[in-house]
Amino acid sequence: MKRLLRLSFRNKDLPPFSCEFAGRRRRVLDLPLIAWLTLIWVLLWSSPNPANLLTGAIVAVAVCLAFPLPRVDLGLRLHPWGILMLAGYLLYDMYTSGVRVTRQIFVDHPHRAAVIAVPLRCRSDLMLAATAVAVSNVPGGSVVEVRRATATVFLHVLDADRPAVLDAARRSVWRLERLTVRAFGTADEIARVAAPPPPTAPDREGDA
Repeated sequence: MKRLLRLSFRNKDLPPFSCEFAGRRRRVLDLPLIAWLTLIWVLLWSSPNPANLLTGAIVAVAVCLAFPLPRVDLGLRLHPWGILMLAGYLLYDMYTSGVRVTRQIFVDHPHRAAVIAVPLRCRSDLMLAATAVAVSNVPGGSVVEVRRATATVFLHVLDADRPAVLDAARRSVWRLERLTVRAFGTADEIARVAAPPPPTAPDREGDA
């Protein structure tokens, strides 16, 4: 007997968190969208009882079947071990970077700031944005610009008197890119971040 419903974790051709309804016309249902529409239905009725939840889910599925959205694959893949590694590194980096920035605040000498260009290995919009967000969440790592055409992140770095500090900042960005891609990237993108980093451009420095 042919299955009417197929989930994405059993069919790799489907987008993540989706299911395929194999009726007279093939429909791919986005499960997060159905959950969101169900929540809106419950909020409209102001009563989260089982009847409203069931009715909301039925209405959400009916709306998605009647008005299907075009299939869009964002290239997002979820790798549980990679997500744990990324979360652990972000927590560690936030703590160590916070301590480092606090020490810089209480030092009397002026800080030499620099804007460094860090070319990334992945060029997809999703991985560029995810890497930039991860870098911005770490204290002391302020992203000034993301240049999509060249897949380059421009990072403002404090206390950049020594070239070793700039090299460490670049390595930190590349490490975050590798961890981000291993958590959410495709197989091709994971293979890309395993390659050596691309060459860098000259930095722009100034007094902070």
